[in-house]
Amino acid sequence: MAKRGEKVAVAMSGGVDSSVTAYLLKEAGYKVIGITMNLLELGCEIEQPDTCCSLQAFEDARDVAVRLSIKHYIVDCKTEFEQEIIHPFMDEYLNGYTPNPCVACNSMIKFGLLLDRARQLGAKYLATGHYARIEQKDARFVIRKGIDATKDQSYFLYRLTQKQLSQAIMPLGNYHKADVRKIAERLGLKTAAKTESQEICFIPQNNYQEFIKQRAADRLVPGDILDSDGNIIGRHEGIAFYTIGQRRGLGIAVGKPLYVIRIDSCRNAVIVGDKDLLYSQRLTAKSMNWVSVPGITSRLSLMARIRYLHKETKAFVSPLNGGSDMVSVEFDEPQQAITPGQSVVFYRDDEVVGGGIIQAEQLG
Repeated sequence: MAKRGEKVAVAMSGGVDSSVTAYLLKEAGYKVIGITMNLLELGCEIEQPDTCCSLQAFEDARDVAVRLSIKHYIVDCKTEFEQEIIHPFMDEYLNGYTPNPCVACNSMIKFGLLLDRARQLGAKYLATGHYARIEQKDARFVIRKGIDATKDQSYFLYRLTQKQLSQAIMPLGNYHKADVRKIAERLGLKTAAKTESQEICFIPQNNYQEFIKQRAADRLVPGDILDSDGNIIGRHEGIAFYTIGQRRGLGIAVGKPLYVIRIDSCRNAVIVGDKDLLYSQRLTAKSMNWVSVPGITSRLSLMARIRYLHKETKAFVSPLNGGSDMVSVEFDEPQQAITPGQSVVFYRDDEVVGGGIIQAEQLG
């Protein structure tokens, strides 16, 4: 773990959390520099004024760095962000999945590319404003939930490797959001009252359908909307515009609410049905990353979360195909709208055990 006096780069997004992170680490005796990612072409059609991808964010981060008397750098990550995050995001939707780009960004961009750039600037560690705690437990680094349950972001960090975790610092895991704002206000930081964006940073107005339409219109293929019995009841403009559990915008009227219960990419079909058909008790997950353990060899009872705002529920997790890279998950109770492409993350108490990408929901 980092020692006082060592050089730490703080990923400064122009928000209050990263601003206070930089202050706390400087006060704790670290040599702090600020580092901000340039992810998009400034002035491009997907730049948003209130996100980390805007010119305003750069200005706010630089202003805080000046107030804290720390050096500030802007790092060009546009090409890598386009290739590693935006392209896969579109591919997943076009293939009928619902991805979580923030999970991928944390592991591949922030604690991948940005950490490498930080080390080139002489920093041994990268700090972020995540509400989670990184601790060393025996021979492994573990991720624990932040003490503010309403802000805990451990779900988004499960893909970090042991090497990445060994170079990560997240001081806000020990703070409540209200206290972080109070610190920023006391310091007179420009970011103290800045509102938080709950949207994907590169999607204008959170309209991913329009984003895909503008960038991949030639890959959208119309197809059938089927009911749960296989009858054609409508048409869709492309499976990328649908996600499990969706009710609005289906363009069909049958006298009762219908929900997307499955997306069949092989048949280019969207299957809809009654709400009770959204519930499933099992799923499989791939591309597992184990955090608090090196892997699993037998069935374990853990708590599972199938999306960020999902309430954890008890589940049995079993390895598949003789290894730990794929698992089957059986819940104590049926879960609503298990969505391929999203992440399932497993917990033991407040500790992240591991997680993976939901491959398929298994009805029943």
